[in-house]
Amino acid sequence: MKKNVFPILLVFLCMGFGDAVGPFVGLAKNEFTLSNTMAMIIPFTGFIMFGLLSVPMGVLQDKKGKKFILIMGLTVAFVGLVIPMFGLSSFGLFLLIVLMLGAGATILQVAGNPIMRDVSEEGKYSRNLSLGQFIKAIGSMTGAVIPPIAAAWFGADWKILFPIFSISIFLTIIFVSTIKVREKKSDNEPAATLGSCLALLKNHYVLIMVIGIFVYVGAEVCMSSGIPLFLNNQFNVDIEKLGLLGTGLFFLSLTIGRFLGSVILTWMKPKKFFIITSVISAVSILGLFTGSAIIAIICVFIVGLGFANIFPLIFSITIDVLPDKANELSGLMVTAIVGGAFLPPLMGVIADNTSIVFGFVVPLAAILYVTWVAYYNYKKLS
Repeated sequence: MKKNVFPILLVFLCMGFGDAVGPFVGLAKNEFTLSNTMAMIIPFTGFIMFGLLSVPMGVLQDKKGKKFILIMGLTVAFVGLVIPMFGLSSFGLFLLIVLMLGAGATILQVAGNPIMRDVSEEGKYSRNLSLGQFIKAIGSMTGAVIPPIAAAWFGADWKILFPIFSISIFLTIIFVSTIKVREKKSDNEPAATLGSCLALLKNHYVLIMVIGIFVYVGAEVCMSSGIPLFLNNQFNVDIEKLGLLGTGLFFLSLTIGRFLGSVILTWMKPKKFFIITSVISAVSILGLFTGSAIIAIICVFIVGLGFANIFPLIFSITIDVLPDKANELSGLMVTAIVGGAFLPPLMGVIADNTSIVFGFVVPLAAILYVTWVAYYNYKKLS
């Protein structure tokens, strides 16, 4: 299985490119002169694909296999990223690109998270999924870090992201095409269907975990989208030159946190770590309300550390409770990533009608729910 790990980790890297829709908010807001509410339509456009495609892809994956779905997702994202190389003339065209990037990321999430279980040793799924999410965070960070570096060193604008992402995805398609994966599925396991996926929502435990994914991803996108706007509004930081470094700091801490999580989970039980990381997240978001630039920057970093392992923890804990429903659960939980489409526009509306700072009550409320979910799991699985 070890020879298959590298291509799967590359998939997680490409999966992270979909998170560029967060940094795109501040960049496109300036480029197309958008309001906060209109700018937050960008993550809505990308993340709505998780709601539309995840369950159908989970069903198709049950029939065609995870490798087939991985290559499909990579191809969709690749085509979307090639389009702007021929010109980016309108906001509508930009939304189409974001839509295709979101579709590709959706398909990769459906296959990538459960396929990590196929290549993991017994009892190491949570750790390895956190490692994969660590690699994904590196991909996520590129959308925030590359534009200011390209502008400062090469005089290039943020659109340099498109050829860089395209080349990376093309190479990943080649690597994934060469691997053989023995997928874990019992011979008498019934085929997944749309009905079997939706039927799992009748399970109270599955429902609260799926909602946990929904609100967590919404909170993460609110943070990655809102931080540059927050820094610009509160501290007059230029978004194109320095504002994205705030998002870069957030993604950097996500990356560090996911690496640390993969280490910590070798000796700490997932349910206990889930509580710790959720509480850290909630407390650090409160620091953004202090009005202090120094405290805000520190809290942005700590929020990333807290957020880092929430998604893989919810996902892996749920799969471990119901391993025979891995494909259906994968479809449902990746569908729940659509929270990244709905919470940021809500944050944008609140920000336009009150203040950008008060808009952060949206991710705060989301993380308070996640903290309750962590406590519920700790009591249920004890």
